[in-house]
Amino acid sequence: MVKLCVLIAAVSLLPILCLSFSPENPTDRRVLVLLDDLSLKSSHSIFFNSIKSRGFDVDFKLADDPKLSLQRYGQYLYDALILFSPSTDRFGGSLDLAGVLDFVDSGHDLILAADESASDLIRNIATECGVDFDEDSSAIVIDHKSYAVSETEGDHTLIVSDDFIQSDVIFGSTKVEAPVLYKGIAHSVNAANSLVLKVLSASPSAYSANPSSKLSNPPLHSGSAISLVSVVQARNNARITITGSLDMFSNRLLRSGVQKAGDSNKYSKSGNEQFVTELSRWVFHERGHLKAVNLRHNKVGETDEPAIYRINDDLEFSVEIYEWSGKSWEPYVANDVQVQFYMMSPYVLKTLSTDQKGLYHTSFKVPDVYGVFQFKVEYQRLGYTGLSLSKQIPVRPFRHNEYERFIPTAFPYYGASFTTMAGFFIFSIVYLYNK
Repeated sequence: MVKLCVLIAAVSLLPILCLSFSPENPTDRRVLVLLDDLSLKSSHSIFFNSIKSRGFDVDFKLADDPKLSLQRYGQYLYDALILFSPSTDRFGGSLDLAGVLDFVDSGHDLILAADESASDLIRNIATECGVDFDEDSSAIVIDHKSYAVSETEGDHTLIVSDDFIQSDVIFGSTKVEAPVLYKGIAHSVNAANSLVLKVLSASPSAYSANPSSKLSNPPLHSGSAISLVSVVQARNNARITITGSLDMFSNRLLRSGVQKAGDSNKYSKSGNEQFVTELSRWVFHERGHLKAVNLRHNKVGETDEPAIYRINDDLEFSVEIYEWSGKSWEPYVANDVQVQFYMMSPYVLKTLSTDQKGLYHTSFKVPDVYGVFQFKVEYQRLGYTGLSLSKQIPVRPFRHNEYERFIPTAFPYYGASFTTMAGFFIFSIVYLYNK
């Protein structure tokens, strides 16, 4: 009976595992959304429907659900996690802070949205990802210059921002024309952390404070140092989006018109929908996901890959790189892909040529140094998944019977040797037979 139950459980997991993340089909398929209140399903339905329309299986659960779990029998049930539960002090079931971090460390993706009610749990998750929310729990972002013109918003906490990161990989080729409406808390990123990027920044006139009280001290967060939305591209290619505004994803702000104070331009619709949709495409690996295949090397004039090279051999190197378009693999075209011929340090560094169809290639001479080398391709670019490829190959010196028998530069020495022998022979004849 026990074996039968295990078999039934295993069979029930097959559809889930078949939909899970795969390097050959990198788009996340199963997304778990944790909510403080199930009413967010309707108040943020436009954002959720845009995800569903792209083929994702979205599962909604309360953050304190006692049956909550990200994995079963050692396998993750979901490929991405959306945390729309800022006030949750403790997750239900077996999920906790460590569980969320392990989920990301396993290469899965995360979207985290907070607001002024953000709990210590949510703040700690953001901190572990390289983002620090304002420590003052009553502070929100205020901007008395770049605020949205509104009849109801009198404290200038509904701000307008169009300070986007310039990246077609993250936002696509279509520019976000309308500014984004934002109402929430500020966060900062460590400038020394190259993995964290600000994709939406506040204006120079913004600051973080309690709107219902007067400032007695200068605010800790102000100006363009305030990040409104940040992303993380982890070394394991997991992607994270963190923002201090849950309202930014709401139907109200997605449908709302926007006019920036002091600006005569009025937009019938804010840029929020395009912004969050394109950002979710990037987070879920529908854009900017690279793979490298068919790394090959051989001697010039040959096709087979040798087991060892000899110093000064001429060799050819090639690799194919493709980018996931959301539906299929397309050739990736760039002019900055490089290969290193590496032993402790790069002896050869060559920029690869491309045929515009995904194939990158070059040729070079093996250095006059023998040892164990590696072909290394390290490719890290803004918004793209990182490529780190290596292939080991030994290099030997000339064998004793492979050296040249007569070296042209040594002809003078050869001549001197034969002249000495001829002179000695003549001297001996003369000395022995001269009377």
